[in-house]
Amino acid sequence: MTTLHIEHAIVDFELWSSAYDRFAEFRTKAGVRGQRVQQPVDDRQYVVIDLDFDTVEEAERFLAFLREKVWSSPDNSPALVGTPQTKILESARA
Repeated sequence: MTTLHIEHAIVDFELWSSAYDRFAEFRTKAGVRGQRVQQPVDDRQYVVIDLDFDTVEEAERFLAFLREKVWSSPDNSPALVGTPQTKILESARA
């Protein structure tokens, strides 16, 4: 399994969540097998998202989509503050 790990600051969780939900179909079509959205207990203006894919290539394609179509548009990412930090991760141990 491959995970696209994303972290970024936000202005408002409800606004962010609404925008995130609008892209549910895109995540499904891109091959997302599982997802986790978390927030630090001491920072409600920050989100951490893990999206699971079968392959590195699927994760890379979806990351490109996010950069080109979502994060580059204030209409598509109204709660985003700054540039998201991302990593594509693979299991190091079984």
